[in-house]
Amino acid sequence: MRLSPVLASLASVFRIPLRPTQSLGQPLPRSFSSTPSMAKKQAAPKDKKITMIRYFLWHPLTPRPLRFSRNRYLRHWTIHRAWQLYTSQQRRKGELELQRQWQAMSAACEELRTGAGDGGRLFRLSMNKKGVFRDMFPIEYGRLQTETPSKEGWNHAWKRIE
Repeated sequence: MRLSPVLASLASVFRIPLRPTQSLGQPLPRSFSSTPSMAKKQAAPKDKKITMIRYFLWHPLTPRPLRFSRNRYLRHWTIHRAWQLYTSQQRRKGELELQRQWQAMSAACEELRTGAGDGGRLFRLSMNKKGVFRDMFPIEYGRLQTETPSKEGWNHAWKRIE
């Protein structure tokens, strides 16, 4: 029995095993092996990651991949590339702003250290961390970091404990 090319390709896609046959319809002779064929198949354990990837790629609820015409693909790629460039420019601007702020703080600290005229005393006092780490965590972490501001606002009467 001979399969048409369409059925053969469908069988290969859906992994349906086909036994090779000779032209007269008789099965081909098996090659000699000292190990049983079932032992060969069970020797290689299946990788769970690959199994999960295959499951989700070919799951019925997985949407089909996008198929575009040449012009539509070019439009899609152009928009995607423009978005990538825009986000990279925004990221670069943020990095430059942080770098500028860090350099300004560094320059201010250096000015305090060398140019204040008091031999660096003001710099040493500003860098003193005494009393910051009370109760095993910094005072800046006294309130949980949240997405929204607090309900009572800023506590202007707060004083650091000396």
